[in-house]
Amino acid sequence: MTEIVLGVGASHSTLMNTHWEETLHRDRAERFRDALRSARDELAAARPDTVILVGSNHFRGFWLDLIPSFTIGVGECVASGESGTPKGPQPVDVPLARHIAGSLVENGRFDPAFSARLQIDHGQSHAIQYLLDGLDVEIVPLVVNVFAPPLPTLARCEQLGRAIRDAVLAFPADRRVAVIGSGGLSHRLPWPDWRDPHGDDEEFMVGAWLDGRENWQEYDVRRREIIRAAEASLNPEFDEEFLSLVRRGETHRVTEYTTEELGKAAGNGAQEVRTWLVMSALLDHVPGRPLAYEPIPEWLTGMAVAVLDPAHPQHPQEGTS
Repeated sequence: MTEIVLGVGASHSTLMNTHWEETLHRDRAERFRDALRSARDELAAARPDTVILVGSNHFRGFWLDLIPSFTIGVGECVASGESGTPKGPQPVDVPLARHIAGSLVENGRFDPAFSARLQIDHGQSHAIQYLLDGLDVEIVPLVVNVFAPPLPTLARCEQLGRAIRDAVLAFPADRRVAVIGSGGLSHRLPWPDWRDPHGDDEEFMVGAWLDGRENWQEYDVRRREIIRAAEASLNPEFDEEFLSLVRRGETHRVTEYTTEELGKAAGNGAQEVRTWLVMSALLDHVPGRPLAYEPIPEWLTGMAVAVLDPAHPQHPQEGTS
């Protein structure tokens, strides 16, 4: 019997690795880091065999020459290792991954892309570094396009999570499965709409996204300079409301936003809440328990961690820690 035992939503930022000492709001950073450790401990206690790892694309494994909406890793998986995140091969639960991909197609609900040699970036590997450290688990990596429009709608992402849930529960073998949604919350990256760049920096970015498949490292110095020069644009009100939806088991209500509305409300980086949405749908939107929320402008991001435990669902009236 296969069961889904835990869900975790967690923000990521490579600036946590590369600029920890320059972080001014150190108390906030430490509370966020401590919450990651707590979530990691809850994952360990849940004893998963496999973690479905839902993350975003940052133009190190996917390029403008081919951008699927959803890609499942069904074979080899290699982390790019940028900015101090894990590098190299990652263990994949190939039987479960291929079962999910096949079931989605055969049931007529989705036609996801798949990769037998998937390269992931910190959209997944940040979670591997901080949430799976020391855990003996395999992963099923799922990459959601959140940065190269047109994006899959929020409603479509929610539907995907439900479809994957059905596929996982129908897997004809014993698995304890956890799910991680990695990304968000509010933030605005200095990344252009690739269809309409303005100025040298935006032209450079689009060129890197188009031509960087074989040599992305050569673009990284200037790319990091552009990111570091960006001003933070956070929306704590949006973040708190989103976490209240998680707490009440109503994460699906974020589908009321269009892609454009979400970007205006919380920044282009907030499109990553799709990963939380897929994760929550896989947990059947059980009420969750936020462990931390910290707006950290030095990391350009509203940083949050939450746990969804189907065995001990959060009471909707209980507050965050």
